[in-house]
Amino acid sequence: MSSARLLAMAHQRGIALNRSQFLLQTLQVFFVGLVIGMERNVLPAMSQDFGVAKGAFFFLASFVISFGLVKGALNFVAGGLSDRIGRKRVLLLGWIAGIPIPLLIFFAPNWWWIIAANVFLGINQAFTWTMTVTSQIDLADNHQRGLAVGINEAVGYIAVGLAGLGTGYLAVLYGPRWALLGFGLVVIALALILLLWIQDTIHWVRAEHAQNQQRAGTPVLAPKASAWEIFVRVSFRDVTYRALCQGGVANKVADTLVWVLFPIFFRLHGLGVVRIGWITGVYAMIWGLSQLWTGHLADRIGRKPPVVLGFSLLAAGLAGTALVGSFRGWIITAAVMGLGMALLYPNLIAAISDVAPPLERGRILGTYRYWRDTGYAIGGLILGLVAQWNGKILPAIWLTAGIVALSGLWISFAVQETHPRSP
Repeated sequence: MSSARLLAMAHQRGIALNRSQFLLQTLQVFFVGLVIGMERNVLPAMSQDFGVAKGAFFFLASFVISFGLVKGALNFVAGGLSDRIGRKRVLLLGWIAGIPIPLLIFFAPNWWWIIAANVFLGINQAFTWTMTVTSQIDLADNHQRGLAVGINEAVGYIAVGLAGLGTGYLAVLYGPRWALLGFGLVVIALALILLLWIQDTIHWVRAEHAQNQQRAGTPVLAPKASAWEIFVRVSFRDVTYRALCQGGVANKVADTLVWVLFPIFFRLHGLGVVRIGWITGVYAMIWGLSQLWTGHLADRIGRKPPVVLGFSLLAAGLAGTALVGSFRGWIITAAVMGLGMALLYPNLIAAISDVAPPLERGRILGTYRYWRDTGYAIGGLILGLVAQWNGKILPAIWLTAGIVALSGLWISFAVQETHPRSP
């Protein structure tokens, strides 16, 4: 029996066949979501406690700009690094990088320390979330990629919503510093302990590659394209990759608005930190819960229809937020935005995975995630400047709605279906 066949038999793909490892990766992404979610409500709403002057929107947005620049760049590094040293080691590095985050927030004398904390948050999220979704794609069979991504993103964003809501209550009881210190250190400790039972999924990738080469009747060779060649092809040369990458940027511009300016927008309308937590929490939890079926839906009907519909709903929810003026209305628009994100978010990355060769998957996904999460920096820069220039947040909301709508149109015209409808 050939070595390729033995390798394939030892590392068969499929969510059910690898349920224990898939579940461990799912728990990991839950902890990843808790880490980023813990500051999405508390820090912007209570930014004046850290020395941010009222109306200093661009300075406020700087903590997300630092996060986006670091996370975007390291998403690309993480993909290539994981192809070389394995997924598990990169995941471990990500959790080690997370340890300074709650400590810097706790001891912060000013907002610059929060910016520094978000540099470490960018490292943490780039390495941990990239590795969990890549590992779950590695374990899943070809027809389960949308489901795998949907589960990953669902659990992660459910955690984001729960953390934003939970830390809002904790901040009211104990203050933002103590709330985030205790919450963050406990989550990171649990994630590191869980890592002891996780296997490296790079072995499943090599088995998949060997199978593909065996079917094609060609020898098993390492990919020849360099990391830079892959980056240029995915970013600029390939029509499908390029359109999907800009879609990733656009949805993160929208998420930047929710993260940075929504808490201030609602605070200016008289809402307290707990009610703000409910609005942003509903957005994140609807986004998360709905991905349990939106990824699987795309496995059956194709990626493009859910993606285009998702951009439409996201734009509509943003416009609705600008038009309504009540807590109940904002809960509804947050739910619409969350549903839109659920339709587009997992299926953009599933579409990328459909057309990515197995041994290049880590670097191709890393390039996509570079552009997607650099959208945080782009969004922070553009929206922060717009809000600063006007002295109001409303123009930034309308601008984001326009960006999202145009992005959906780009994908509808430029992208061919990557996963045709199954019987």
